[in-house]
Amino acid sequence: MRKARRFLLVIAACSAFAFAQSTPPAGTPAHVLVTIGHHYGHAPAALTKQNFTVFEQYDPRPVVDLVPLRGDRAGLEIFLLVDNCSSCEVGSKFEELAKFIRAQPPTTSFGVAYIQDGKLKMAENPTGNRERVIKALNPPAGSKPASPFGALAELINGWAQDSARRAVLMISNGINPAGIENREDPSTEAAIEAAQRAGVTVYAIYHPSADYLTNDSKIYSGQLQLAHVGIETGGEAYFLSFGPLNSLGPFLADIGDHLANQYWLEFLANPSEGAGGLQSISIHSDIPDLEVIVPSRVWVPGPGATSRRPTGE
Repeated sequence: MRKARRFLLVIAACSAFAFAQSTPPAGTPAHVLVTIGHHYGHAPAALTKQNFTVFEQYDPRPVVDLVPLRGDRAGLEIFLLVDNCSSCEVGSKFEELAKFIRAQPPTTSFGVAYIQDGKLKMAENPTGNRERVIKALNPPAGSKPASPFGALAELINGWAQDSARRAVLMISNGINPAGIENREDPSTEAAIEAAQRAGVTVYAIYHPSADYLTNDSKIYSGQLQLAHVGIETGGEAYFLSFGPLNSLGPFLADIGDHLANQYWLEFLANPSEGAGGLQSISIHSDIPDLEVIVPSRVWVPGPGATSRRPTGE
């Protein structure tokens, strides 16, 4: 009798294991752009989905797929957003920017926009015509000081979602004259939320206004806001001091390296209530010394909604 009971328990355990193996994990498909940053002197590893663990509010979630954004999946749109308040003489820096534009793969399109008196001014919609983009670039001419982040949010919210990846390269001092030091800036937070909802990565390069030598009380705060936007959207912010950079070249090279080492990662998020929402995530790799850069929050669709999986084409 005991042998028969033991045999039945073994059969039940095997059946339960087989059922668990055949039952797909529960969750809502969500996608996040993963950037591989510094490689510490070696080439990026050949990555698979098994190399990553996704945590959603400390809860590990199943990784479904990892797609390298190369070849026919390398489609990318970048908007160059130049703050006219950053009116310090740029000199050869625009030549470096033109060189960066010409060096990007043919799968990359560029658009150009300006921030004038805190308002967005479109100059060129995304196009593969590099010379037309370069012609649309003009050195900052100066404007009334105003928060640049309202224009950033407007740019993102008005950007058609018909490309695999979207990024903004923002040149600004990041200063909101009406901002209060050590307080959360509503215009910055609105821009971050717009970028996270749309899956847009922001790279910010600090460039001061012409009077930075006599108006340094808010410069540190502006740099912090630029860094905040970059980090929260899975991008970066670049600055060395309160003065203008001697060269954009090293930072443009770093941005180019990031753009060339990106993946779409699909995972099963905890279901979002209502119409969907932003969920906090973190992603870790089992490969030592691999810098994994992701936004702090991703959009998780609500029940019955279709996941906004990018095509990459």
